[in-house]
Amino acid sequence: MAKSINLFLVLTLLSFAPLCFCHNTYGGYLYPQFYDQSCPRAQEIVKSIVAKAVAREARMAASLVRLHFHDCFVKGCDASILLDSTGSLISEKRSNPNRNSARGFEVIDEIKSALEKECPLTVSCADIMAIAARDSTVLVGGPSWVVPLGRRDSKGASLSGSNNNIPAPNNTFQTILTKFKLQGLDIVDLVALSGSHTIGNARCVSFRQRLYNQSGNSKPDSTLDQSYAAKLRAGCPRSGGDQNLFLLDFVSPTKFDNSYFKNLLSYKGLLSSDQILVTKNEVSLELVKKYAESNEVFFQQFAKSMVKMGNISPLIGYRGEIRKNCRKINS
Repeated sequence: MAKSINLFLVLTLLSFAPLCFCHNTYGGYLYPQFYDQSCPRAQEIVKSIVAKAVAREARMAASLVRLHFHDCFVKGCDASILLDSTGSLISEKRSNPNRNSARGFEVIDEIKSALEKECPLTVSCADIMAIAARDSTVLVGGPSWVVPLGRRDSKGASLSGSNNNIPAPNNTFQTILTKFKLQGLDIVDLVALSGSHTIGNARCVSFRQRLYNQSGNSKPDSTLDQSYAAKLRAGCPRSGGDQNLFLLDFVSPTKFDNSYFKNLLSYKGLLSSDQILVTKNEVSLELVKKYAESNEVFFQQFAKSMVKMGNISPLIGYRGEIRKNCRKINS
């Protein structure tokens, strides 16, 4: 009798397991309670250090979200972006999308150091980035979501993957959509995740062509509001000033909200890859309108899409490792 009751309890508990957060991969899956026993204060520690970093520099919130994105689009969410170059390994930090651009590595180092003291060789660098992206979003007014955990860290990096898989500011709409689809993401995820450009900055070099030579005819992009273009040209000259920074969302640059989508409808998207969501595809245009109308609808989809992105090809079980130092594989 006792055995049958125990079996009933087990089956009942399994029926309430967080299946919606699970990602079956090689017989394993991610789930939010992964560190509940092995490192119960893990998320609290991540949140505390991210909060201090964002308080020091508001821009760091966008940088940590972007770091997670740039990691997941190359070999999956495996912290490969954090590895420094060694004799046998070429770092993804050298790729075109990351060089002089990806940042937040020191914040991840600080979190990892604290977690190693709390519970050595337990929390992966990949999971740290996933949690930090969520906490960064919340800290600047964005939505929260439950982060599935259990990723492990890669023992390698892919410079070619970083150069080829990450959407670029001057890619066509179809190229960007294809890059998303290759990761198992769809057009809804593309538009929602682009909404992360409601915070952060972009360099002059990433949108200069829109100001001076969009189509190789020495003319500016006709889909860019001309008064806005004039302001941009004042700080982004035809040559020089490549690293000059500009707000991706000039309306509320440090607040996570839906003003990014409103800017697109006014033809004031900073990057070509932003504005084409309105000008090159009817489905994406309707999604932009939908998110511009409702902050709540945008937040709900952004949270869903971030969980989906965080589930791209994680290393689970005995694959990969738990790095002691996020910048190098364990010796």
